[in-house]
Amino acid sequence: MWKRIDHQPKIKAGDGPQAGQFRALGSSQEPARPHTLGLSESQSFLVFEDISHHIKEVGPQLVKKINAIFQLDITKDGKIILQWTIDLKNGSGDMYQGTARFPADTTFTIPESIFMELVLGKMNPQKAFLAGKFKVSGKVLLGQKLERVFKDWAKF
Repeated sequence: MWKRIDHQPKIKAGDGPQAGQFRALGSSQEPARPHTLGLSESQSFLVFEDISHHIKEVGPQLVKKINAIFQLDITKDGKIILQWTIDLKNGSGDMYQGTARFPADTTFTIPESIFMELVLGKMNPQKAFLAGKFKVSGKVLLGQKLERVFKDWAKF
């Protein structure tokens, strides 16, 4: 469904950072800290980071088109492991980790594996929602606008 002409390699199972690969920024005297997220979580984190860069570049146009705030709660084993907010209502648009600073128009609660299939185009968002693969609260129809944001990112 979404096709991405990559300027970066696609994310595949087995790719991504491993525990102990990251060091805190600062002096070289600081010991390396293990990455607290597992491999699969790191993959969705990388996708969010990439989408965030895209939103920073085209945010003002998206704010005019979308005019909504989305909160994405990514779950694993029924517990929220990541929260990201896409604010395409205020200023020139923003995407940040954490809960929405302003009330979210739509909140998605999505298992991480389903999220990865959605953004990689392996699953149709409407069919997944109707099949109960993820939950949406708030203005459900705004989900179609978020889908456009992901499609634009995939083309980027």
